[in-house]
Amino acid sequence: MINSPICEALHITYPVFQGGMAWIADGKLAAAVSNAGGLGIISAMNAGTDYLKEQIAIARSLTDKPFGVNVMLMSPHVDEVAKVIADEKIAVVTTGAGSPAKYMPMWLEAGVTVIPVIASIAMAKKMEKSGAFAVIAEGQESGGHIGELTTMTLVPQVKDAVDIPVIAAGGIADGRGLAAALMLGACGVQAGTVFLTAKECNVHQNYKDMVLKAKDISTVTTGRRFAGSTCRCIKNNFSREFLKYEYSPEATAEGVGELGVGALRKAAVDGDTKEGCFLAGQISGLIDKELPVKDIIENMVSGAETLLKGADKWVK
Repeated sequence: MINSPICEALHITYPVFQGGMAWIADGKLAAAVSNAGGLGIISAMNAGTDYLKEQIAIARSLTDKPFGVNVMLMSPHVDEVAKVIADEKIAVVTTGAGSPAKYMPMWLEAGVTVIPVIASIAMAKKMEKSGAFAVIAEGQESGGHIGELTTMTLVPQVKDAVDIPVIAAGGIADGRGLAAALMLGACGVQAGTVFLTAKECNVHQNYKDMVLKAKDISTVTTGRRFAGSTCRCIKNNFSREFLKYEYSPEATAEGVGELGVGALRKAAVDGDTKEGCFLAGQISGLIDKELPVKDIIENMVSGAETLLKGADKWVK
C-alpha cells in the first residue's frame, strides 16, 4: 500500500485530493471522495456563506471523514467565507486565485490545515513562510485557471525549493499519473476532471458527456492575451467565439473578462453545450466512462502500486 506522510497528517487513507471545482465540487461529491479514502473538497466558488454552510452540512451528514473547502480568493464573499471555515473548524482549506496570507492566522488558530494551490516557486516559498502545511503545485494541463508551467516541470522545482509537502495537480487521472507524481517528489495528487465524471457528481450529464467524448486535443486555453485570466476548457462554440473576440483588434481585458461571466454555470448547471464554458483538463481524452468515486480512487492507487513495484525492471 502506498504510504505517504500526507495521509497520516490529514487522517486519510490515500494521498488523493479531489479538486475544488466551482459548480461541481459540492458536499455530496466531497463526502463520497472522503468516504472512499481520499480528501473530498467543497468549492466555495463565488457563492455566499449560506451556500457554503449548506454544503458543509450535507458533507457532514454523509461522512465522518475529514474533508476540505476550496476558497476562490477573488470571490466578493471571501472575507465571510474565510470566517465560516474557521468557525466550522474545517479540516483542510485549499485556496486559488491569489494569496491567502490575510486569512492564514485565523485559520491556523482555528486548527485548519492550509494548503494553497500555487503555479510558481515564488508563490510556494511565500506560502511556506506564511505557515502553509503543504502546497498544491498545479501544472497548466489542468482545467480552469492555469499558470505557465507544466506539471512535469513545476513539481520537482517546487519540491526542491520548499521543505513542506508538495501535492501534484494537472494531467492526473489514473495510477500512471499518481506514480509519476510521486517520482517527481510529490507526496500526493489532486485530480479534478476525472472526478467530475464520477457517478456521485451532480454536474449536468451534458458536461460529463463532453469530457467522456473528448480526445487528446479537445481542450483549448482562452485568456492568454491578457495576463492572469488563462483558462483551459473543452473546445465548443463558446470557446471559438471567445478566442475570436480575444484576438480581435477591439478586444480589451475588461471585455474578455465579461465574456466569461456565467458561462461555467451554463455548462455545469444548465448543460448548455453551445454557450457554456466546460472547464476540463488535457487528461479528458483518457477518461471514457463514468465510475463510482470509490473505483476511481482505488484504480488510481492500485495502478500506481503495480507500476512502482515493477520499477526495478528498468534498473539493471
